[in-house]
Amino acid sequence: MSGSVGNEAGTLAGSSGEAPRGRLYIVSAPSGAGKTSLVAALLERDAGAVVSVSHTTRPPRLGEEDGRNYHFVDRNTFVALAAQGAFLEHAQVFDHYYATSRAAVERELERGRDVVLEIDWQGAQQVRAAWPGVVSIFILPPSLEALRLRLGSRGQDSAAVIERRMAAARAEIGHWHEYDYLLVNNDFGRTVEELRAVLVANRLRREDQALRLGALLQALLS
Repeated sequence: MSGSVGNEAGTLAGSSGEAPRGRLYIVSAPSGAGKTSLVAALLERDAGAVVSVSHTTRPPRLGEEDGRNYHFVDRNTFVALAAQGAFLEHAQVFDHYYATSRAAVERELERGRDVVLEIDWQGAQQVRAAWPGVVSIFILPPSLEALRLRLGSRGQDSAAVIERRMAAARAEIGHWHEYDYLLVNNDFGRTVEELRAVLVANRLRREDQALRLGALLQALLS
């Protein structure tokens, strides 16, 4: 028994209150399911998480700011960055391209902050292949009728565009089984808490807690 305790204490040497690297998260959802609003509410309640600001070739919408909502770039710049390997993932959604900066993600993870990627299933597949251990979350609408109402309430799209988005939403939902966690955005406040619960639970994993609680564990085992 004493030998076992000694070995355990030895593995914790030098692990006194160290901050573990952050963890990478994917959040995907069909358009209109509330993904962006949910992530924004999550960040307001959780100072340990940040969202990765994506690059995109689409023009800014009313009220959007470069560097805050997206990094808005032209197609030639986007293609050049992709060729340089600057992106962790990139995908075409409708008529525009979106991507995640590899350097920006690494920088935040090294600071010990969890990084949330708001990306579709195409990007999610690329990140899983490139980043073992990424945690993925898929958000469902409560029904297709609710989704259609949300898309129509924006007042920005024609009926034809809404139908196109509904078809894309069904295709996106078809990839739900590729994700680690599945949430239904039926009650916004509850869904935000469920989203945060995923992050909190993963921060309590043994390997991370061994770093944070190294001194306590050594004291308890000595």
